[in-house]
Amino acid sequence: MTSVQGVPVEGARGIEVPNQTFAEVSQRQPIPNQLVEQPDFALPASVVAEIDELITHYPVKRSASLMLLHAIQEQFGYISRQAVEWVAAKLELKPINIYELVTFYPMFQQQPVGKFHLRVCRTLSCALGGSYKLHEYLCKKLGLDAHGHGPQTTRDGKYTVEFVECLASCGTAPVMMCNDSFHEGVSEKKAEEILGICK
Repeated sequence: MTSVQGVPVEGARGIEVPNQTFAEVSQRQPIPNQLVEQPDFALPASVVAEIDELITHYPVKRSASLMLLHAIQEQFGYISRQAVEWVAAKLELKPINIYELVTFYPMFQQQPVGKFHLRVCRTLSCALGGSYKLHEYLCKKLGLDAHGHGPQTTRDGKYTVEFVECLASCGTAPVMMCNDSFHEGVSEKKAEEILGICK
């Protein structure tokens, strides 16, 4: 068996990560395209206990990956590099195994978002129903760039606006979400009302 940076490699199976600590994983296997740094990353004991309990529901630890990421995002609002490496160590995986989930699934935030996260559907039905005008309206109303890519957050950190893919309500386009609240047939007037209840 050969080794890479002191970590044993077994043929095509890749790098083995037996019972490594968070610090060891972080030092040996840095993830590519690093996410936002969170040097003070630390989970409260209650969250760690919740995570330990979650893992027991799966016959294979790796299967709990998404649930652990959700638990961490609920705590901090986003997934940092340190969070990815912590989850990898917890589940005895390589950081890239967790990183690929964070970068694949759009529900995971790779940077801090505002108190009110406004997600506007941009897929075909909503695009035809006016979602681009809705996105432009929200951006202009909040002082953001209507042509910017990715999530944009206001300077005061209160609002984040972003385009997302299908929100599964094509018949009531355009649709959007404000945090976990779902809104259908959103006109500019209705968007104004939604912003008005964001306190």
